[in-house]
Amino acid sequence: MELRQLQYFVAVVEEANFTRAAARLHLAQPGVSAQIRQLERELGQPLLDRSGRSVTVTEVGGAVLIYARAALAAVEGIRQTVDQFSGLLRGRVRIALLSGAGSHRFDMASLLADFHDAHPQVEISLTEDTSERMLTALQRGTLDIAVIGLMDEEPPPGTSCQIVVDEPLVAAVAPDDALLTPDAERTGIPLAALRDRALISLPRGTGLRGVLERACAEAGFRPRIAFEAAAPQVLARLAARGLGVAVVPALPADEAAAAGLRTLEITAPRPRGRVALAWRTEGPAGPAARALLGRLRAALPVVGTGDGAAAAGGARQAAGAAPDHQAVGA
Repeated sequence: MELRQLQYFVAVVEEANFTRAAARLHLAQPGVSAQIRQLERELGQPLLDRSGRSVTVTEVGGAVLIYARAALAAVEGIRQTVDQFSGLLRGRVRIALLSGAGSHRFDMASLLADFHDAHPQVEISLTEDTSERMLTALQRGTLDIAVIGLMDEEPPPGTSCQIVVDEPLVAAVAPDDALLTPDAERTGIPLAALRDRALISLPRGTGLRGVLERACAEAGFRPRIAFEAAAPQVLARLAARGLGVAVVPALPADEAAAAGLRTLEITAPRPRGRVALAWRTEGPAGPAARALLGRLRAALPVVGTGDGAAAAGGARQAAGAAPDHQAVGA
């Protein structure tokens, strides 16, 4: 029995799929399957049920899973203990962003590059996903840090956040759109004005889409989504071509003009687009992830008040005020 076999087994269980597990491990899928079958032959029992659309654990596999995770955690603990004595930070950090989060508002690529320069032994895994899936991954422990769109006023239970963007939502339209013709000087419209319009929005599962659907429900109608795109820039281009009304966070006037758009703030109700740095309330498990979280919290803006800021302070207290190569603290 080898540690890598246990690692592959845990990954397949968590992903419920051999292909996704292999991608997560940066390995070929046949190799992962072969190693797990070898482990099953050695133990003399099937650990995984491969008969359904998703891979599930057998009764024996469920019992083995507890010890497999404990063995991997023990090995990681040994590495971390030795690293603390040597002053070296290494390990793997899994971070995910909503599409467009690494824009000019905050240069995520530079933040990650600076951290890598300071700690070259830390492997950073970066992906883009919907807020809904990122929150699920945070709660499952398969993701350390996420930049998400918030749908609710408070983060989900077990999750803390630092709000980094909080802006009103606007209707972005082409300059000749009918919303502009009745009053050329108008700067806002009631949400009900979008009742019968083709809307352009982020996909389901994103925070902004959730905010839009909830606001429309409060206004008494269901939004008619004509186009979906994960990248805000694509939403803007679709709207500029007259294909519908893009519902996006507020844009500076010069950016809107450069994109060929006019924007009207949405009122009655006034939905807001909020982006937050999020993590499990107890903090990331490994020192590398805690160190990166500390760097990001110090570098990214803190917007607004309430649970986001309080949770961030609570994470600082829970993690301690050690240097960033030991724990979160800024």
